[in-house]
Amino acid sequence: MRPADSHIAETLRALREAFESLGLRWYVFGAQAAILYGSSRMTEDVDVTLDPGRVTTKTILEALDDAGFSPRTEDIEVLAVTARVLPIEHRGSGTPVDVVLAGPGLEEDFASRARHHSIAGETVPVAAVEDLVVMKLLAHRPHDIEDVIAVLRANRATIDLDRARVTLVELEAAIEDDSLVSRLDEALRRVREKGDGPR
Repeated sequence: MRPADSHIAETLRALREAFESLGLRWYVFGAQAAILYGSSRMTEDVDVTLDPGRVTTKTILEALDDAGFSPRTEDIEVLAVTARVLPIEHRGSGTPVDVVLAGPGLEEDFASRARHHSIAGETVPVAAVEDLVVMKLLAHRPHDIEDVIAVLRANRATIDLDRARVTLVELEAAIEDDSLVSRLDEALRRVREKGDGPR
């Protein structure tokens, strides 16, 4: 195991302990999920979504502190309200973590479809591959699109593109952006140029 893997394992273990102590549902997305599903991009950042239910931000932060995490900013409780994110760092490994606080609707659907996988030797809930593709197409940064292409290529035999399309269509209506399905089609075109993508 590389040193980076041990840091990721330590961080995921601590997150699991914190969230399980509160009985809260959560899942990994972002770069670590992309790497699991076939991206070669290397990063020690960890992104997770947490359904806080009726648990207060103060209680969540206390549980995270007990598990070895510290805020990366002084206005973390403000960010919890305005941006729905808790930027923290695992003190033991120095791993930065963004905890996205889920709201009703799409993020609840993503949580219901998350499945347990092993990342760096730790078994944790991870966003479904189709949902990860949707998230990254929505973010639409250059590295997100490269992740989408790598994930589509690596999962060509199993990915449910119909489900991804349905979710993207729903998102297009919700945010009034009709470019999301075309982003998927463009990613698929780039994969097929190499002759090894899903059809």
